[in-house]
Amino acid sequence: MVLRIHQNTDTPRSQFERTALRITGTSFYLLAVGLATTAIYNLFTAHKPTTTLPALVISLVSIAVMWALVMGKRHVGRTLNSSPILADANCTLVCIYMSIVLLASSLIFQFTGFGFIDSLGALGLIYFSINEGKEAFGKAAGVEIDCCGEDEHKK
Repeated sequence: MVLRIHQNTDTPRSQFERTALRITGTSFYLLAVGLATTAIYNLFTAHKPTTTLPALVISLVSIAVMWALVMGKRHVGRTLNSSPILADANCTLVCIYMSIVLLASSLIFQFTGFGFIDSLGALGLIYFSINEGKEAFGKAAGVEIDCCGEDEHKK
């Protein structure tokens, strides 16, 4: 993406890029459906997580890696004076938010044993997944959507 933007700053999205965005959008929607199905199942069966250690480790590693990625994208975006890369860096913050939701729900369960927090945490992940899916489909259609799901302008 960086090379394409740097070499062709004013070119429209290629068919490959639009297809990749649609696949990404579909994946986020499927993730939301899977999370919702699991959360509902867990609520009806009163299922509690058996351990939160993996979730704690994964969320902490994810937060650290995503923060480094945001900083790297911002540096490259400023260096290339690229609004799309800077916008992508800001949208990567959504991954950090998702990891923070996972971390918070895991910590709450770890210290309280409140099993339903897992399903409540899934609601936050569903919200972010749907917004990211909407953004990917909007970009594939040529509509720039910010990370909060608002239309910015039509390209």
